[in-house]
Amino acid sequence: MEQMKDTRRALVRIGYDGRVHKTFRGHQAKERFQNEVRVLRYLEAKGCEYVPRVIEAHEEELRLVTSNCGQRVDHIQPERVTQLFAELERDFRVRHEDAYARNITYSPQAGRFCLIDFEFAEILDPAAPPGPKLDLPMPDAPRGD
Repeated sequence: MEQMKDTRRALVRIGYDGRVHKTFRGHQAKERFQNEVRVLRYLEAKGCEYVPRVIEAHEEELRLVTSNCGQRVDHIQPERVTQLFAELERDFRVRHEDAYARNITYSPQAGRFCLIDFEFAEILDPAAPPGPKLDLPMPDAPRGD
């Protein structure tokens, strides 16, 4: 497997089959794991096509396996970043809460930008059960916090 990210909050690797393996660790690891699984399953049920799909969720290991949404984007205009996350909130009633270019990928298969890393996201739909209480990341926090 190719290691993509190794921080205090998570270890992310891409398997040879293209699946993304994310192991949560650090502060509120269990809550962040539960929230990401919850939000991704909600988005799948609502028909959102530009986010990862949950393939496996191993709560005892705090390990999540998802589909791959393409490669990270190196250059994207700030206006486009704002637009992508605003579309998610408008169309699917999910606020990302870590809405930065580092959480945008491009999928040639889908022919579009995709959004990743939903561990801090909030479902705004009042019909959805509430998620865990999370300490949100600092605005513009560097990767690896």
